[in-house]
Amino acid sequence: QVQLVESGGGLVQPGGSLRLSCAASGFTFSMYTMSWYRQAPGKERELVATIPSSGGSPNYADSVKGRFTISRDNAKNTVALQMNSLKPEDTAVYYCRADNHRRPSRVTKYEYWGQGTQVTVSS
Repeated sequence: QVQLVESGGGLVQPGGSLRLSCAASGFTFSMYTMSWYRQAPGKERELVATIPSSGGSPNYADSVKGRFTISRDNAKNTVALQMNSLKPEDTAVYYCRADNHRRPSRVTKYEYWGQGTQVTVSS
């Protein structure tokens, strides 16, 4: 059974830091691109950060570049999002996603989502 279990969300003051973690199981983690998305109240879901299966060349939304860092540990089947210098506009539900869209065409395409974890940045 595929599972993406997130942890680390909570309440933090502006300028503070928070680290989100996502533990994966039930699929070959090292073959999947991992991403963090977020959705704020009344807004559409947006991509925050993406890291390839190898861990190289992560990408970030402009709004978080320089403040957030995505990382993965293929030996532990985990992906993390280190969030520094947090702003109130970072408040959202954060979702972990796994996909194998970068694959040979003969391989079945899959996409998995975590349940989401709440991050609230407020004084």
